[in-house]
Amino acid sequence: MTSSLLFRAGVAIGLALSLAPGSAAAAPFGQVIASVKPSVVGIGTYQPTRSPAIVFVATGFVTGDGLSVITNAHGIPDTLDTERNETLGIVIARGDKVDFRPAKLAGLDRLHDLAHLRLAGAPMPALRLGDGGAVEEGQALAFTGFPLGMVLGLHPVTHRAMLSAITPLVMPSVSARKLDARAIAQLARAPSPIYQLDGTAYPGNSGSPVYDPDSGQVLAVLNMVFVKGLKENAITNPSGISYAIPVTHVRALLQQTAAQTTP
Repeated sequence: MTSSLLFRAGVAIGLALSLAPGSAAAAPFGQVIASVKPSVVGIGTYQPTRSPAIVFVATGFVTGDGLSVITNAHGIPDTLDTERNETLGIVIARGDKVDFRPAKLAGLDRLHDLAHLRLAGAPMPALRLGDGGAVEEGQALAFTGFPLGMVLGLHPVTHRAMLSAITPLVMPSVSARKLDARAIAQLARAPSPIYQLDGTAYPGNSGSPVYDPDSGQVLAVLNMVFVKGLKENAITNPSGISYAIPVTHVRALLQQTAAQTTP
């Protein structure tokens, strides 16, 4: 066979493989971001007589049936001022304005700092949860959320990141005097791996979905307060390292909540 025929045969084989079922090319990153953003929401409380009426506490994202919202537990208020009609819920951007949609706390996983909220009414666009067991160090990731909360308006911001390391939730302190009650309680439990990312995030990003930039599937939940306090309790000046909770714990919380509500 001549070199020309070999070349054309190679092209034909390559084209056939590219068109084979299951071999579709990944969507452009811009399209993935556009598909993720409608599912990313703010978490906050609303009180009609307060100024401002809406107080932002964290980022969250919609998953499951479009009525489940996942965020960090540390952003959920311990109590609400029910006498003044304070309500927990989600904040949705509507151009230059924001809408508030009430939600109920359906479940908490304080060990992994996760909260599950439930919405009533029409479902929202939902993000799919990925396979947490397939995540590996060096993998490219992205996260979308509100790093500055509502300070500059509720505009979702996307950052790229790499999974730098899979590490224990709590690192032993260099000195027993550096350990607080929360860190001691965490050390007493079985080690729980978390993801260390090289992407820059801010406290408002807590609860942001960390996803595969090719598919948009959620692989983790960003955590900028709870985990950082545990991992860096011996550091005077916090570093720029970001952390995320693996999606396996999100699945467990959703299953636990479903089991509790099933008759």
